[in-house]
Amino acid sequence: MKTKRTGDWLEVIIPAKWDGYTIERILKKEWNVPRKLMHSFRSNREVTLNNENPHWKTAEAKTGDVLRIRLFRAQPLEVTPTYMDLEVIYEDDHLLVVNKPAGVFTHPNKPGEDDTLVNGVAFYFQMNGIEATPKYVHRLDRDTSGAILFAKHDLAIAMLGKDLQERKIKRTYLAWAHGKLTPSKGSIVEPIGKDRHHPVRRRVSKGGQHAETHYEVLTYDKKKKISLVKLQLQTGRTHQIRVHLSHVGHPLVGDMMYGGTGNYHYKQALHAARLTFIHPFTENEIHCLAMPASDSPLFTPEHVESLE
Repeated sequence: MKTKRTGDWLEVIIPAKWDGYTIERILKKEWNVPRKLMHSFRSNREVTLNNENPHWKTAEAKTGDVLRIRLFRAQPLEVTPTYMDLEVIYEDDHLLVVNKPAGVFTHPNKPGEDDTLVNGVAFYFQMNGIEATPKYVHRLDRDTSGAILFAKHDLAIAMLGKDLQERKIKRTYLAWAHGKLTPSKGSIVEPIGKDRHHPVRRRVSKGGQHAETHYEVLTYDKKKKISLVKLQLQTGRTHQIRVHLSHVGHPLVGDMMYGGTGNYHYKQALHAARLTFIHPFTENEIHCLAMPASDSPLFTPEHVESLE
């Protein structure tokens, strides 16, 4: 799809597949614009077709028409910006993908906490003239490193949030797990719920939420007795990979909460190495690889590149 930013506005050239669609159908059915945002666009006259403001329910767009939407209106910064040396993997007018280091929370969990990835991205926004609050599409545990997707405006977060819910955003992880998994490729389908004996820990529980993890052993280190495993999530439960691997007797290296051990200076050997999704506006497929930190004791760039 052909799109172009012009100041606060996004210009979209109506594709043939939208020929005859009303403005309302495009916004509600094709882009799933939330009701509150629809009301804001309508009230502020922030959607035009060929530079006119026709009635949304009756005006039909034709192939080649120009639909303009004011997506980039300046928004207040709602978190404290904090300098952080960020590695940007992908960026455009709508999205930002960064490589989160291990040991950093994705977002503040209590008042006054301003050393999280969201704070670092807020500083990046501020320094680059992006007048908005960064909105994370998904999260990673504090001690998990790798790719995290952020949205730069309200419509992007709404569209990407729906894609995440519908499992259209694919995340591939690398992990080192104790022992040798057998079979070497398979799925772990076990419900996950809270552990009532611990404020943070999760566990496999009959009353928990459906959780499905697909895995494949890439290599086995006989000396250390650990397996390098590629994992993909069909669902996105808290601590899902950690709980599932622990449940089948192969906890992550260093993950003491779930039975792992190791002296690799890793609290959990888990890295979100690849992120793949369809761009909500251009409809291009985006592939992002997040390389491990240069001082990573277990993961190497070759491990990540092998996923391509």
